[in-house]
Amino acid sequence: MAPNSEWKVPSISRKFPSYRDDKFITVESWLDGKRRDDEAEGLWRIHDKLYDLSKFANNHPGGKFWIEETKGTDITEAFETHHLMGKAEKLLPKYFVKEAKEPRNIILTLKDDGFYKVLKKRVVEKLKEIDQKPAKTTDMIHNVILASTFISAMLYARYNNWALLLFSGLMMCWNAVIGHNYFHRKDNWRMYTFNLTLMNVNDWRISHVLSHHFYANTFHDLELSLFEPFLCWVPNPYIKSKLQRVISCVYSPLIYVLGFKIQFLLRLINSILNNNVLYWHDIIGFSIPVLMVFTGDVSVLTALVRWLLIVSVSSFMFHLIGLNAAHHDPKIHHEGDAPREDRDWGLFQLDTIIDRRDLKGSHFLVLTHFGDHILHHLFPTMDHGVLNQIYPILSETMKEFGGVARDQSYVSHLIGQNAQLTRITPNLVPPGSKKSL
Repeated sequence: MAPNSEWKVPSISRKFPSYRDDKFITVESWLDGKRRDDEAEGLWRIHDKLYDLSKFANNHPGGKFWIEETKGTDITEAFETHHLMGKAEKLLPKYFVKEAKEPRNIILTLKDDGFYKVLKKRVVEKLKEIDQKPAKTTDMIHNVILASTFISAMLYARYNNWALLLFSGLMMCWNAVIGHNYFHRKDNWRMYTFNLTLMNVNDWRISHVLSHHFYANTFHDLELSLFEPFLCWVPNPYIKSKLQRVISCVYSPLIYVLGFKIQFLLRLINSILNNNVLYWHDIIGFSIPVLMVFTGDVSVLTALVRWLLIVSVSSFMFHLIGLNAAHHDPKIHHEGDAPREDRDWGLFQLDTIIDRRDLKGSHFLVLTHFGDHILHHLFPTMDHGVLNQIYPILSETMKEFGGVARDQSYVSHLIGQNAQLTRITPNLVPPGSKKSL
């Protein structure tokens, strides 16, 4: 298909993201591209001001990772959504350097009288009386699932039963989804259990937290880019033809199965080519096969084969849940679709998500299946177990600003996700307009 310069016109930024022109897209290339595009002059940009946070990194309550990795970028969305109680705002003046020369590259807004900031103020007030006991239940559920991940793997190594294989894969999958509940927050030991999948929490803190959470379904969403050209949810014929998209629906289950191992291999290759060093906690992913060897009374080769089978089953389940959780359906806003007139960042989140209604009301299902997705995007540091307590505030605020929180069944998501894979025609009616309601 002939090239068309118009397909590179981004919906939420002034410039087409530099990283998308790289031949080998990684979390590092995404960050490098963001540094080029954000023009933060090697500092940290928040709204229209530049700060030098280099001396604050070691004292950052959330851990120095967040500060060190975001140097030279615009961290406005991260700052606003990860600091709810106002303490961070009071510290900022100490590190102020100067006003930014250019307007923000991202054109989504976070105005004090806009939807998100008003909602945030109301939620902060609610936090004073919110019941935090469900967060302890979350920890208990994670303890059980984590223990089950190890125990079921060791049992499968010894008895080589298909039922144990499926159960072990499910436990590893659920452990990863629950682990996602923890790595949005300050450093903690639970987030590292995510690494049992061979994926890495630090990489996901970039691709998922810093990229996907703030710029879902756009050219800036690394979780879209990393699947291309094999899977493409952007409805643009210049990126992928209709036939290619239909074919991708057929082989997508294979991508699900190989996903965990592909991510690890790509990180390994990138580390070798760029003289990087894999994280020390990458070794956590290999703890399970080691235990399988010592407790399963099997050879090293047998243990490795059975472990890789568990990883494959877990990878399939994780992607079956994750890619059909909330973000892909023809009714959901994607890059190329007409944007709403009010570019408030919070309203943008509502437009890019449809919740799963079959999960609501169940702490366990919400925790293990990316439930309460809208609220999680709006307040990512809050435990999944307490999110349901702020639904009344969300409803009240949406009525004032014209936002809509949508939900549908898992089956509808499965159908919609494949329909989105094949969609090449952008939606011309902006979210929030009378025609779209």
